[in-house]
Amino acid sequence: MSTRSSGTPHISVVTPLFNCLELTKAMLESLRASIPRRMAHEIILVDDASTDGTRDWLSTLGHPFRVVLNERNLGFGAATNRGAAVARGRILALLNNDLVLTRGWLGPMLGALDSLGVMAGLVGNLQVDAATLKLDHAGIYFDRKCKPRHDRREPGLASILLDPVREVAAVTGACLVVNRDTWVRLGGFDERYFNGCEDVDLCIRAREAGLINAVALRSRVLHHVSASPGRKIRDEANTRRLFRRWRRQIAVLAGWRWTWRHFRRSFDEPRDFPEPLEACRVALFLTHVRRRPPPNSLAAMNEVIDKELARWRNLIPD
Repeated sequence: MSTRSSGTPHISVVTPLFNCLELTKAMLESLRASIPRRMAHEIILVDDASTDGTRDWLSTLGHPFRVVLNERNLGFGAATNRGAAVARGRILALLNNDLVLTRGWLGPMLGALDSLGVMAGLVGNLQVDAATLKLDHAGIYFDRKCKPRHDRREPGLASILLDPVREVAAVTGACLVVNRDTWVRLGGFDERYFNGCEDVDLCIRAREAGLINAVALRSRVLHHVSASPGRKIRDEANTRRLFRRWRRQIAVLAGWRWTWRHFRRSFDEPRDFPEPLEACRVALFLTHVRRRPPPNSLAAMNEVIDKELARWRNLIPD
């Protein structure tokens, strides 16, 4: 590991690597071009047993790069944890090696951390699919089947101008910033997940600690989505682990979309319109005044989760 330094950095960039050397080089070039020149920083690269020449190339790097070499492939979560463990900056920026960073991406994310203050959890940003140039990520939500999904809706100009920090259930680990003290307090990524759901799990832990996860709507980067080899092969097992650990919280997070859909349908059939007390609960929940979904929403979400867990019992051996 290289430990050369020129003072304590303000921010530590942590990037796990597994092959894809050309993408790594392009990402780092865009990082060096976009990070503010006067911002003290370090770049920690964690090689997760690459086989494509990445390690030879890493041996040529000097300051501000620091290199951690894994003897075997540990996966995204464990590799990120190893990099974060040696970081010295007050703020961690977790970046995938398949990003293309645009000028001005970092400032809005750091601004969101500052504006949230002691309530700050994990802060993500807008990510555009480099292949299609369509928005791929504006936060993560739970759909009516209780599955975590990327929000791909473009934010309106009014939101970007007037309310540029949007609270969300979770953000992707491909590009996020977090105070290092918060990362340590939460315990970093749970390494029992392998290349999937580590970020969602950490975001739920942040919410359970009373913190706010958010997206900085004025920060936008390009992302070569799922470029790393083997990225999707354990999606089912990872999602099952997430359900088992957080079913109560997921039922609540997924309840908003189910409630809104059910409420809209009730206008088409007035006989199904909720009783006054229930309608009040629904209205308070849909306007985010009330955090807990109405009982019928929770019951529906728990039924969905039970069905998924039953399917996984037949699909994935314990």
